[in-house]
Amino acid sequence: MDHPRFDDDVRRVAHMMADAARAAILPYFRGDDLGTENKRPADFDPVTIADRAAERVMRDILAAERPDDAILGEEYGSAAGTSGLTWVLDPIDGTRGFVSGTPTWGVLIALSDDTGPFYGIIDQPYIGERFEGAPDGARMEGPLGSRDLHTKRTKNLSDAILFTTFPEVGEQVDAEGFRAVSAQAKLTRYGMDCYAYALLAAGQVDLVIEAGLQAYDIQAPIAVVEAAGGIVTDWRGGPVHAGGRALAAANERIHAEALAILKGY
Repeated sequence: MDHPRFDDDVRRVAHMMADAARAAILPYFRGDDLGTENKRPADFDPVTIADRAAERVMRDILAAERPDDAILGEEYGSAAGTSGLTWVLDPIDGTRGFVSGTPTWGVLIALSDDTGPFYGIIDQPYIGERFEGAPDGARMEGPLGSRDLHTKRTKNLSDAILFTTFPEVGEQVDAEGFRAVSAQAKLTRYGMDCYAYALLAAGQVDLVIEAGLQAYDIQAPIAVVEAAGGIVTDWRGGPVHAGGRALAAANERIHAEALAILKGY
């Protein structure tokens, strides 16, 4: 599927940012001093020196390479543009995992127009895996080489593998909706953050259900999953690129079965 605003320069700059973010983050991973602060003292919503360093280097690249594009980033907010395009950046999605030393966090980069994201990268620097979704398809690079990405063709929820970050993200009613789907699935796993969407695109799992998301949490996963053949909506079947409750599914059939349950919550 073509997109009129996608070209080689988009891909070039996105990978340049992902490379720079890797270099900025990895020296801090599993280090003794992450400079961690809590953005939400009521529970625990950490930000580290690595989050901020990675977003700064990505913004510096955009300022030099694509100064007309707008930016929305988790750590430094919005910057206006004139091109009609917005880069949506989450320098470390899964900072709780990052500070715990798990390799399930990732760098999220998306490019959106007024209809939503049409290009995205989910990058896991420590593992060395990069998942890309573009109008010309989805692909990944990693320790096992490069390959195209295609979602699964599982037909029934009873055969599905489901991922989520619950109960860490979402309200009580959101957790109830998730558990209603989980009760019908074959296997449920927890706490994977953006890496769950990468596994969905790679054909390893069937569903990801989350809530309480921001735009920068979901836009890159939307682009990657949809380019691989999947579907990402809110819990009512509408667009979710602004954040909120997300349902990502490998195919239309498994999406419809999960959505029928979630619409009750």
